[in-house]
Amino acid sequence: MDPFPTALRCAAFCRVGLAAGLAGLGCVIVGVRSAVYSIYERRLRSQLAGKPIPHHVAVMLDGNRRWARAAGFEDVTQGHVAGARRISDLLEWCTEAGVAHVTIWLLSTDNLTRPAGELEPLLRIIEGVAAELSDDGRPWRINPVGALDLLPEATANALKAAAERTSTRRGLTVNIAVGYGGRREIADAVRALLQEHAAAGSSLEEVAEFLDVDHIAEHLYTRGQPDPDLLIRTSGEQRLSGFLLWQSAHSEFYFCDALWPDFRKVDFLRALRAYGTRQRRYGG
Repeated sequence: MDPFPTALRCAAFCRVGLAAGLAGLGCVIVGVRSAVYSIYERRLRSQLAGKPIPHHVAVMLDGNRRWARAAGFEDVTQGHVAGARRISDLLEWCTEAGVAHVTIWLLSTDNLTRPAGELEPLLRIIEGVAAELSDDGRPWRINPVGALDLLPEATANALKAAAERTSTRRGLTVNIAVGYGGRREIADAVRALLQEHAAAGSSLEEVAEFLDVDHIAEHLYTRGQPDPDLLIRTSGEQRLSGFLLWQSAHSEFYFCDALWPDFRKVDFLRALRAYGTRQRRYGG
């Protein structure tokens, strides 16, 4: 009897057994992690009881490219793809929490200067997000905010179509900020105000006489909506980068270390918990 085939078979059986054992251990670890996560999520929800919930949450979806590089992708577009999948989860969480308005920043005016090889796939992803969020069966009302005239026609049309398709829906209002810059928004608001009064025959002196912050606010991209109560930025960066410069004057900020594609429900609940513990004084 040749001992070597027997030894080889034993080694093969051992490898199979080890692989099966490791797979089983992996399942156990995943199960334990899921159970712990579920317990922690329930604890966070219980801590929100009786606490104020923001009416309007603004989110800077930051860290997609870093996530792609950390995951080993040479093409950073994969980070944007992963981040896009997370958006509907965020909106579900906001709906569940009782938030009425959400603003998500997908593309800044500065981003429009990125190389075509990165920008064009990103624009296609944004068009897909607009189509998905406005699809039949979705309750959300989509409102594009930004300088749509700076965008390619296909992207601008996709955003406008999403807005038209959802205009009568009564769910969460979702502001999709694309081609957005805070300074550009304020300049556009002042320009629109001046054009409106010039068309009515008012002189520049007359406009200057009554011009105040409320008149400018009436011409912002988010006119008619409450300013954000809570502004969240992912990826660990702690700056506004021009996001909602006017509207965030009295917002509470929450900076999260998680890169956007890794942002979880517990991260969102932590942000709500932090908001609920703050005393908003509005300068008083």
